[in-house]
Amino acid sequence: MTSQDDLPDCFGDLEKVFPMGPKGLRETPEQCFYHCPVKTKCLQQALATKNGIQVEEEVIERSTKAGAITFFERWSRKKQAHRRGLKMRK
Repeated sequence: MTSQDDLPDCFGDLEKVFPMGPKGLRETPEQCFYHCPVKTKCLQQALATKNGIQVEEEVIERSTKAGAITFFERWSRKKQAHRRGLKMRK
């Protein structure tokens, strides 16, 4: 089990561990992907933030444009993301 003191400074920082790449898609940097022992927990923490909800909405929009999800599925996913965001504000 990793203690809070053992975590790197970038832990859970969305813009450091899952930044926007040059092609307009988010990418995990090599140093995180190959060398970080807590990369999965770190990314989960980053996506559980308010900014993580924006990432989820980006994915929903790309899926809609690609025709991978229907209007109703898009609406449902955006509503779920919005509700998670409201819970975070409380």
